Amino acid sequence: MDIAIPIYDDFTALDAVGPYEVLSRLPGARVRFLSAEPGPVRTDNGMLTLLAEDALADVPAPEVLVVPGGVSASHFARDPVYVDWIRAAHETAEWTTSVCSGALLLGAAGILDGLKATTHWLDYEELASFGALPVPTRVVEQGRIITSAGVSSGIDMALTLAARIAGDDVAKAIQLGIEYDPQPPFPMENDEAMRERVVAMLGA
Repeated sequence: MDIAIPIYDDFTALDAVGPYEVLSRLPGARVRFLSAEPGPVRTDNGMLTLLAEDALADVPAPEVLVVPGGVSASHFARDPVYVDWIRAAHETAEWTTSVCSGALLLGAAGILDGLKATTHWLDYEELASFGALPVPTRVVEQGRIITSAGVSSGIDMALTLAARIAGDDVAKAIQLGIEYDPQPPFPMENDEAMRERVVAMLGA
């Protein structure tokens, strides 16, 4: 089972690596990081790179598609190399998924038109501009399309997908194996003051 994760300059590391950690444990899975051309691709903090061993064109029809987000997602949502490949891959994929602002690339490919979908809360408005119906939910399933909210929710999405592919028991075993049992040290604060702090930190 080919699982393709297309990466691009300034993508968010956990958006890609979180699902990779889950999905690489599925029986028979082959997870492949792809880019426009093979080679190192830097993440959005500039301090980490992942190696894309194959070009997008080398994997035209993966069974599973996982599109990560990043600070450059809006830019790559206008890049025909990525958008056209995602559109074509979706036609034959068993599952098409996104993490965080990766949903913008799905939207640009016309995949989310009229569907409920989620993304990072900073990107709801842009997601809606592609015809999607943004909802503030961690994981949204619409048939064979699954979108997830910001960054860490990609792990939730991947576990949900693992259950759909291989059954709940396999997904539960993967969850235990990676010891995914979130107990954040702080309650989630999403008031105006905290949102302004986040925007300032991100330079958004």
